[in-house]
Amino acid sequence: MQRVTDASVRVEGQIVAQIGPGLLVLLGVTHTDSEAGARGLASKTARLRILRDGDRDEAAAVEFAAPVLVVSQFTLYADMTSGRRPSWKAAAPAAIAQPLVTAFCDELRQLGVPVETGVFGATMAVSSTNDGPMTIWLDAN
Repeated sequence: MQRVTDASVRVEGQIVAQIGPGLLVLLGVTHTDSEAGARGLASKTARLRILRDGDRDEAAAVEFAAPVLVVSQFTLYADMTSGRRPSWKAAAPAAIAQPLVTAFCDELRQLGVPVETGVFGATMAVSSTNDGPMTIWLDAN
C-alpha cells in the first residue's frame, strides 16, 4: 500500500475510480488466503497510523475517513526464479481471489472507510502520487 495525495484507475480510457489524499492498496491474493485473513488485513489497514494530519505525521485512516483505492493485482505473486518470464502459479485464480478482494473492501466499508475500487480482472491504468514516499508491504499472515 502507498500513502498518496491522489490516485485513480482508468479502464478503456475512462476513470472508474479516484481518490484524493488517502491510501492506494494493491491487493494480491494467493491460494492459502482466506476470508478471515482478508477481513483481518482490512482491519489492520483501517487502523494504520501512516496518514498525515496537518502538522502530525500520524493518524488512523478510520478516524479521519481517508479514502482507500483498492486495486486487485495478481502480479504481486509473480515468481521470477526461473527464466525471464514470470510464473503466476502463486496467484489465486479469479474464483478464489475475487470474493476475497470483495471481503477486504466490505470490511473496510464496515469500519467506516470510504472505498473505491478498480475493476477486477480488467486491464487497468493506475495513476498515483506517492506521498512521502510512503510504501508499506502488509501481509495477512
